[in-house]
Amino acid sequence: MHTLADAVPEPYWLRQPGAPPATDPLASAETADLAVIGAGYSGLWTALLAKERDPSRDVVVVEAGTAGWAASGRNGGFCAASLTHGFDNGLSRFPDEMDTLERLGRQNLTEIEETVRRHAIDCDFARTGELHVATAPWQLRDLSAYQSAAAERGLDVRLLDRDAVRAEVDSPTYLGGVWDRDGCAMLDPARLVWGLRRACLDLGVRLYENTRVDRIEGLAGGLRLQTLRGRVDAPRIALATGAYSNLLRRLRHYVIPVYDYALMTEPLTADQLATIGWRHRQGIGDSGNQFHYYRLTTDNRILWGGYDAVYYRGGRITTDHDQREETFRILARHFADTFPHLADVRFTHKWGGVIDACSRFSGFFGTAYSGRLAYAAGYTGLGVGATRFGAKVMLDLLDGGRTELTSLKLVRSKPVPFPPEPVRTGVIQLTRWSIAQADRHDGRRNLWLRTLDRVGLGFDS
Repeated sequence: MHTLADAVPEPYWLRQPGAPPATDPLASAETADLAVIGAGYSGLWTALLAKERDPSRDVVVVEAGTAGWAASGRNGGFCAASLTHGFDNGLSRFPDEMDTLERLGRQNLTEIEETVRRHAIDCDFARTGELHVATAPWQLRDLSAYQSAAAERGLDVRLLDRDAVRAEVDSPTYLGGVWDRDGCAMLDPARLVWGLRRACLDLGVRLYENTRVDRIEGLAGGLRLQTLRGRVDAPRIALATGAYSNLLRRLRHYVIPVYDYALMTEPLTADQLATIGWRHRQGIGDSGNQFHYYRLTTDNRILWGGYDAVYYRGGRITTDHDQREETFRILARHFADTFPHLADVRFTHKWGGVIDACSRFSGFFGTAYSGRLAYAAGYTGLGVGATRFGAKVMLDLLDGGRTELTSLKLVRSKPVPFPPEPVRTGVIQLTRWSIAQADRHDGRRNLWLRTLDRVGLGFDS
């Protein structure tokens, strides 16, 4: 496809000017009050909040690559208030806690906005909300039910008919939509990482990049992180490695690596942007089981991603999977269907990356090593905002006291584990086929999907 001919095979966000130089790797024996493994959103939020809670606390962060090189620097930049991967998913799994989870999620998003302002993080944070659009009649029914349930809880969620949604963003594929006006912000994901990294360093956090932790060992009164050329001893550890969870064996049962792909266009001209409107610059997601997400950047590029979430046999993580031409062609074709008036727009970047998926699609939490290690994982692609909440949970778990957060069923419960290989690959591929069939047949879920729903494994992409 000609619009993909010149696309650079690398993440747009991470190749922007302004990336900070890497810190030196760990090459000595260190001690700390708190050691954090991972310098993506989850780890950096944990370090920052730990220092803000107690400025005297000695915090070390150890990162296998550079800050944000994985999911945190490759995502769409949707910073959602939802802690449960969307309102419907949360309501189906935690109905008795939804009011509390919505309150905590909106509070979390507001606190992220305040942190961005307080630390002068230049990440183009804009609380535009998110537009959920229907491209098939059955999606209209689901969106209407979502809007009613959300409005009953006092959320600013507005139902739009075909004309109203196309007045916001004009696509011939839109039949209606719901605009959550306050529950999502758009931002530059890499610049948020770089800003959090700088804020941590300014507060005295020690960061060692290009330093992989090879193993965790128990010590009297603490734990040791062993690396190639050094080690860190600390009484408390926060594990914030997302899909890269091999350091704690139990997480392998709950987390699978799923690859997500995205395209970025060249900047739209004023005339091109005028053909589609988009004056309020909301993030947009369509409402199929296999869904697209898309948004404008500050220079009016369109990021277009999603739809074709891919699990590779055996769960192998490799940079070879970061590029998948078949998926890029599918995404480009769907972009042309959605915005036929932008037929001449070129794509400048194409990339993929791994996300940590779990069976309930929202983060889960726990401890190991007799409470000396806390972990958070499984955000399933909606972790830009929820990782900050997860950081608070990890710190509360490490403190050992009972708090509002540690009392939540969301925190106390675990997702249903995935079966071992080779059954795991077969189950996932059958499920992907089934959800594609559901999208083609008025949203009707076959016997396999209904069975998964009943056992708590309700699945979409």
